Amino acid sequence: MKGLLSLIATAGVALAGAMPAALADTTDVKWQNKVVIEKKGNHCVDDPNCFNRYHPAIPPVSRAKPGDMITFHTRDALDSDLNLTSVADDLAAIDLNLVHPMTGPVHIEGAKRGDVLAITLVDIEPDQYGYTVIVPGFGFLRDIYTKPHLVNWKLTRNHAVSEQMPGVKVPYEAFMGSVGVLPGEPETKAWLAREAALGAAKGIALPPQPVGALPSAVCGPNGSHKDACLRTIPPRENGGNMDVQQMQVGTTLLLPCFIDGCGLFVGDVHYAQGDGEVSGTAIETGAVVTVRTEIRPGQGAQITSPEVEGGSQIKDIEPSKFYQTIGLPIKKAGEIPEQLKYLESEKIKDLENLSEDLTLAARDALIKMIAYIQREHGLSAEQAYILASVAVDLRVGQVVDVPNYVVTAVLNLDVFDK
Repeated sequence: MKGLLSLIATAGVALAGAMPAALADTTDVKWQNKVVIEKKGNHCVDDPNCFNRYHPAIPPVSRAKPGDMITFHTRDALDSDLNLTSVADDLAAIDLNLVHPMTGPVHIEGAKRGDVLAITLVDIEPDQYGYTVIVPGFGFLRDIYTKPHLVNWKLTRNHAVSEQMPGVKVPYEAFMGSVGVLPGEPETKAWLAREAALGAAKGIALPPQPVGALPSAVCGPNGSHKDACLRTIPPRENGGNMDVQQMQVGTTLLLPCFIDGCGLFVGDVHYAQGDGEVSGTAIETGAVVTVRTEIRPGQGAQITSPEVEGGSQIKDIEPSKFYQTIGLPIKKAGEIPEQLKYLESEKIKDLENLSEDLTLAARDALIKMIAYIQREHGLSAEQAYILASVAVDLRVGQVVDVPNYVVTAVLNLDVFDK
């Protein structure tokens, strides 16, 4: 018997030696083709893979095929040097001409003008640090909050916490604040013209600004198209700075292609944000973002601006408990709302009630919500405004009950760490 066992063991060793070596585990099994666009240097100006204006003359920094996993290493929205020890006075050094640094653009092989690019968000790995700021002159309540304020956040894949916001834990619900494609020549001209007309009417419009513009060879002070590069702050038909929090991991953004190859870019990642981003910033952070693309030939004739396909992501980011305020288009007599001053209407000044005005209703709901947060949760006015920017959703209630349309402000009460 012992001899038989020895024979079997010897045969087994010989057989194993004749067979190919087995893989150690699943780690070595690959199927994805990956394209990585890394950050280089400390800031966008140091990085050939970074730009902060839009124009079709901006050259691609990489190429990818539909179905490739494209990974973008992104910078924070302000391209800042902020850190956990920063204070509000440090905001004075921030140059808003540098907003927003974008990673890309990437040429998608086979995509043509007139197609639609479907961009599925696969993953976002946030940096460990993020911030939310109040910058004087910017934000939904800029007439009320006129002093700088800064909150520094420590980030994980679970929650954000801050020494400046004791008792608050904001859930991780990251998305791309800015994602888009480059405009074509016709779109660039048309959008510049319509924004110039708005500026001439004393509305808020941001004309081309070559100072700080990148790439400098195209958009800078001596650039080939210095007077025709679009700013990245307003979203447009090419996407860009949409700040739509429902575009979570797993959703697919549909964008019309305006140039061959589309010119895909990503930046301005938000760790968390309320609908409205009312202070002007969310929890801003750099991140590593992975997306996958698909070309939908010829669909640009029907899809002419951003649209989104999704599943349960909206339900997943809903709070388990909430507090809600109701906003109406009302104001004090003698006041002209900040957003309506460019209309120069004496009628608006004397009225206490405006007709069918969602902006005024949203303002009313937000002011009530900030008062609630101060009253019931002991935060300062600035802290409450910051919290509203990252955890309060402004939602349209109804647009039929004239004259008083309704906007609600919904606070996710899960943020309060008990």
